[in-house]
Amino acid sequence: MRFKRLIQRSVCLSLVFGISTTAFSQQLPWDKGQTFTEAADPVASDGKSWQSVKPGLHTSFASIDKRFPKSEAPGVTVQRSQHLKGWKGERLSAQVLLWTADSIPDVKVSVSDPVSRNGKTLGPVAYARFERYIITDTYGPGCGWRKPGDFPASLSPDMLDDCSSYHLERKKVRPVWITIDIPRDAAPGVYAAKVAITSPNGKKQELDLTLDVIGLTIPAASDWVFHLDQWQHPSAIARVNNVPVWSDAHFKAMEPQMKMLARLGQKVITATLNKDPWHVQTLDPYEDMIIWTKEKDGSWSYNYQVFDKWVAFMMDLGIKKMINCYSIVPWNNEIHYKDAATGKFVNVVAKPGTPAFTEMWEPFLKDFVRHLRQKGWLEITNIALDERNKDEMGLAFALIEKASPALSVSYADNQKTYQRYPNSRDVSTAVQHPIDSKDLADRTARGLNTTFYVYCGNNFPNQFTFSDPAESAYMGWYAMAAGYNGVLRWAFNSWVENPLVDSRFRTWPAGDTYIVYPQARSSIRYERLLEGIQDYEKIRAIKKMLEEKKDKAQLAALDAAIAQLNNNKRHDGWNDDLNAAKKLLNELSASLAK
Repeated sequence: MRFKRLIQRSVCLSLVFGISTTAFSQQLPWDKGQTFTEAADPVASDGKSWQSVKPGLHTSFASIDKRFPKSEAPGVTVQRSQHLKGWKGERLSAQVLLWTADSIPDVKVSVSDPVSRNGKTLGPVAYARFERYIITDTYGPGCGWRKPGDFPASLSPDMLDDCSSYHLERKKVRPVWITIDIPRDAAPGVYAAKVAITSPNGKKQELDLTLDVIGLTIPAASDWVFHLDQWQHPSAIARVNNVPVWSDAHFKAMEPQMKMLARLGQKVITATLNKDPWHVQTLDPYEDMIIWTKEKDGSWSYNYQVFDKWVAFMMDLGIKKMINCYSIVPWNNEIHYKDAATGKFVNVVAKPGTPAFTEMWEPFLKDFVRHLRQKGWLEITNIALDERNKDEMGLAFALIEKASPALSVSYADNQKTYQRYPNSRDVSTAVQHPIDSKDLADRTARGLNTTFYVYCGNNFPNQFTFSDPAESAYMGWYAMAAGYNGVLRWAFNSWVENPLVDSRFRTWPAGDTYIVYPQARSSIRYERLLEGIQDYEKIRAIKKMLEEKKDKAQLAALDAAIAQLNNNKRHDGWNDDLNAAKKLLNELSASLAK
């Protein structure tokens, strides 16, 4: 049975269909408040957990570190209050659970403006979003082809929707994500707010939210040092919004999505040099940004119109540290060009080291340098490669050095290539194969950028739709503990066929291809990643303050807490260690702010 998108303004319905589905033939024009149907829960419940649940709507705060099954009563100790601490300019999160043995229509959740004891208000900085359940699977062997029936399916709360009310189903759980954006000009102090839960036929319920604003200010996201590189996928946005690729409508649809990426402090623009560099590893092939043309006289010309428009578009959003251009070594070694004589595209296999490789790439690289210099982008542009073997990478580097020595390189490295090419501007190593600490220290001292990357080959830390929520925050702390400049992850928005309902994909664990949802819907993974990056920036500031004060004891305590998180394997107590370190960071912040 096909899912149908329901155009319901201001309310999310609880209708469900069977889970064996195909995607919408096309997504309808979107506006805030529209909704869709969730899949039925593939995990059968025997109903026993609901036997002791009294009639009516039940509410409680709950840990943001836990995902709650949809069809089992949560069994939590009811928590009527929540206390949060944060810096000025920081985004904070909380989670509220709603559950009921009865169906309850049109439930609304709102958060009042936080008010201090002396009556000063922070304004409308807090809001609630209903969490939506997405079909997920399990890690299994990690990378490799998979079918929906190969791994156990379940529902995971991940998407944060924008509907203002929700029809609650009987014997179901509905989590709600609470967000507070502390103003940068907020006065330090303690503020109180109410989380109100209402329905037309029920009694209003309120939960108490207390906010402690610490008198320190986090830098603006554009000024963060943390190097975030989440690969963008413009073609997926065109398909989901049913607009022509690279049209004005396409760029308009991309803007809210890419603003979310800029809000994370993203540093890198993902661009393509030729044909889909990943050989359709995603549902949507990457569309050309640069058109190569072989003229009738055998000379080459290059149309950079789309490339220029894309780069300028992203820079206008504040993403402007690097332009990483994929790839001089595509996954199938195939490139293409337009034959001016016929007007058709010609596909060519051009393996590194072959005459075809040199004949095709050398003139392009020289012209590309000319164009980049003209645009003023040469100093921030890298020729990028992704997990190619050492021989191919070596031959590619040699050609780049010969044809365009002014260009630097960036690559995802799973073969210690960084040891053979120690001057590469931007290197990312697989998280389970960490860079040698001496090499990392050397690269950092020379101002070279080094990150780790997560992907289908590692199950911790990661951002699958079944991953523990705190893993997304852990990545910022792991980067600090291990000495990395940041993290790389593919991909920000390589959406699957029906990303609003089913996050599974044909080759990787569910959720591997995206962390945000169409029409700029956020996710638990996005919010917790932001949290970890904020912590990274706060740690840098606090360590500097402690060093200036020569407070060796407190600095040692913070370093010890951070060191506990220098572990890239799942282990007992990792989440407790993370929360202990976060608590210490806020305690030190409050002390230093006095």
